[in-house]
Order: sequence, then C-alpha cells, then structure tokens
Amino acid sequence: MASHKEDHFKVSLSRTLSVYPKTLHPLHFLTLSNLDRQCPIHMYLVFFYKPSQANQNLSASAVFGQLKAGLEEALSVWYPAAGRLTMGPGDGKLNLWCNNGGAVLVEAEAQVRICELGDLSQYNELFEDLVFKPFVDEGLAEMPLVVAQVTRFGCGGYSLGIGTSHSLFDGPAAYDFLHAWASLSNIKASQPLNHHHPLHPPVHERGRFLETKETNDLCRNSNPTTRVVAIDHLYQLIREAADDRNVENYVLRTFHLSGEMIERLKQNVFGEERGRFSSFEVVSAHLWKARTKALGLTKDRLVCLQFAVDTRNKMVPPLPKGFTGNAYVLASVALTAGQLEEGHVVIAEKIKKAKNSVTNDYIGAYIEALDGPQANLPPLKELTLVSDWRRLPFHKIGFMGEEAAYVSPLVPPLPQVAYLMQSPSETRGIDLRIGLLPNMETAFSHYFLRNVQ
Repeated sequence: MASHKEDHFKVSLSRTLSVYPKTLHPLHFLTLSNLDRQCPIHMYLVFFYKPSQANQNLSASAVFGQLKAGLEEALSVWYPAAGRLTMGPGDGKLNLWCNNGGAVLVEAEAQVRICELGDLSQYNELFEDLVFKPFVDEGLAEMPLVVAQVTRFGCGGYSLGIGTSHSLFDGPAAYDFLHAWASLSNIKASQPLNHHHPLHPPVHERGRFLETKETNDLCRNSNPTTRVVAIDHLYQLIREAADDRNVENYVLRTFHLSGEMIERLKQNVFGEERGRFSSFEVVSAHLWKARTKALGLTKDRLVCLQFAVDTRNKMVPPLPKGFTGNAYVLASVALTAGQLEEGHVVIAEKIKKAKNSVTNDYIGAYIEALDGPQANLPPLKELTLVSDWRRLPFHKIGFMGEEAAYVSPLVPPLPQVAYLMQSPSETRGIDLRIGLLPNMETAFSHYFLRNVQ
C-alpha cells in the first residue's frame, strides 16, 4: 500500500491528446543534416509557474484548452514538429517525414504544492513525473517529435514539461518554437511576455547542411588539411579510457554565480588580464580546472574540454535568420591534467583560440566527418562538456502570461555536460547545472567556489 507521502507527491494524468496542425501541409520528406542526425532523442525542460492571483482563477481545463489551441497554430507554421523521423530505405540515414502526424499534449494534476518541491534550481527526481515520455517500442515511425505535459499543483501553480527531438531543433530553434507557441496560446487576456525577442519566419529546409551538391561543394572547397580537433580529441580519450569502463550514476547539481561573484573570479585569478576574456571563457576555464582537480587524475592523464559553437553566423554565407535545424559544432581543447594546473589565463587563452578556430573550413570538415557510421559515446570522465544557454532565457517564455519561476533541464544524454544558464533572479548571474560523480561532488564544490565567494 502506498504511503500518504507517496500519494501526496503522486502525479495523476487526466487526459492525453494528439494535437494536429490547424492548417495541414502537403506530405513530403525533409532531408536532415549530419548535425541533425547526431542525437535523435528528446530533450526535456520543465517550466514552473508559481501560483498568482491571475492563474489561480484559471481552471486546469481552460489552461489545457488554450495551450492546445496555441500548439495547433504553432504546428501550422512549424510543421516539421508534427512529423516523424524515418530511416531512408537506400542509405539508412535519418530523415524527417512531414506527415502532419501531430504532437502529444497531456493534462495532469498533483496534490503537492510547488513550494514543497524545494529549491527548483536543484534537480529533483520528482521532475521526471512532470514530463510525458513516449514509448519507443513502436519505433521512430510512431514517435512524436514534440510532447508536453501541463500539471496543476495543489497550490494553484502549474508546470509545463516539454520534450522536443534534438534531431528537430537545437537550442535556439527550440527557444523560438516555444516562444511562438506561448505567444499563440494567450492564456490570459493580455498577450504572454515577449521581452522583445525577435521572431523570424522559420526556415525549415536544412539549406547549407543538405547532403546535396551544395554540401559537397562546401566540403570540396574547404581546406583538405583541416583537422576536426573535437573528433580527434574524442578518439584520443576513448583510446586512453579503453580499460576504464566503470559506469556510475551522476548527481545533478546547480551552482549559482551572481554577477558580483563572476567579477570576483575575474579579479582573483585573472587580475589585470581579466578584460581580455569573456565571462564564458573565464567560467569555462575555472570549471574545467575545478572538475579535473576533483577527479584526482594523474598528471599525465589526457583531459579535454569541449563546448558547442553556434555556426549560424560563421558559415559563408551565413545561415538564414529563423533557421530551425541543428547548427552547432564542438570546439575542443585537450591537455594533460598536469598542464591544466597552469594559470587560468593560459587556459582561457586556449579556449578563446579554440572558439575562433571554428571557421567555414572547420564546419565543412566537421559535417563531412559525421558522414561515417555513428555510435554512442562511451562514458568519459576525462571529458568536460559545456553548453552555453545564457542567450536562451527560457524562463522568460510566458506560457502562463508571466515569467517562469524556474526552467529545469532534465537529465541529458551525457550527464557530465555543464549548462550555463541565465539566472532568473539576476540577468548578469549564471546558473551552472552539471552532472558530477558522487565521489567528486564535495571536492568540486570546494574547488569551484574557492575563488568566487
């Protein structure tokens, strides 16, 4: 028999509906790029909206109805989101069948109050019950690319858990889609907040990333000696870690860095050099050093920092505004753990150099390198991954006509990835969400916070 506490925290589903575009589009295939094909799984975010005078007067049915109507409108414009992934019969490559198959929207309720969930910035396993995860047994042909669950809490607040296929959108494209959906839902009498976020008409064709003559020309015109450093470094790590395959569960932790703390870090470890580096370079260098120190590796062990770089404005010509596909490649720095003990300035300089190395040649070589057989990356504790979301303030997307109290990513495919997110409580602040091995959590906290507090 379930305990009273278990019942109190239980999430009950009320209804599950397929949501179709209000305006149907002709059936057709959309060729995906090699970047789209890297990670065809769902990425989940949970938006929390605390009870307010306005939303307490809204019934759960009314909220669900408005979200459904807004999603129908959004899918009419962002029609690939209503499609399905499919494997090409000839080459076996992943592509998108735009078939108006629809998204899934779920209504749920919970007795628990949002305040009982504790600090929303810290990952909680209960968050997993606030998203709808479709069964994968039926294969790609039946897998909806967008799924969402709206949950009303006992206090009158709401959460909206949303999953989007990474083959459909990268971060900026997902942000634009969700912003459009929120703007079309109009849950309150006034329009949801837009915070002057420009919405360009979406461009769904993968354009320069298509595997056609255009992409072949891009690769052929690139420098044939261009090395894809990020992929080279991964192969090196995999070779060195061949005998170390212990898989452990990661603990997700969030560290808040205020604008004042970031300035203190710059002053303490960069001194007069602090003006040469961006906040991303400063925080990433500090994070990499702290994580490697906490791992306790021998000085000769190879360690690697990789971070996503948006190629939208780095390609020649640039990708069109409103491009909805994946447009990120990885930049990479590799050193031994001993070399990483050098000063922050040296490390930040290498990060800046790696970021600037992502040129049109590098992008073309990266896309070409992904054309071979793909496999899941094994767990690599020596690899530190950073994804910069600071220009994607998801908490400002007003599904309930107001900012979210917090937006929490769920467990990513590679749990050690570090997300740099704009803090909802301070525009200049950063929330660092990172997966840590249990035996390194205390040490990482010590090394990471040592120069910022």
